[in-house]
Amino acid sequence: MAGYIKDKDGVLSNALDEGVTVPSDRNFRDSWVLNGNRKVITEDLATAKTLFKEKIREVRKPLLEALDVDYMKALEAGNSSAQTTAKNKKQALRDAPAASDITNASNITELKAAWDTSILGSSPY
Repeated sequence: MAGYIKDKDGVLSNALDEGVTVPSDRNFRDSWVLNGNRKVITEDLATAKTLFKEKIREVRKPLLEALDVDYMKALEAGNSSAQTTAKNKKQALRDAPAASDITNASNITELKAAWDTSILGSSPY
């Protein structure tokens, strides 16, 4: 049975028949590229970083929505301390995709480690 794999550029390879080495980690599959001799698939780090940032945006959306509710409740109650707390948490979530750990990651392991569990919760990786 053939095991066709398409890399991020749409290049199709029959991985099983051609003996292509495929990464065991499929988290960044949409960043896969075939090397020059078409025998090894690796992740394109720039594309993986983009996918990582998209995952952050996906995860933070419901968190921001919940913080909007918290902020409105604090506003109605006149609780300026709770308003500030919600506002700061929302800003941290907005800033998360621009974290320097993501920018400075030089491999997939470092990229995965850039997930900030303190603001985003458990890592999907």
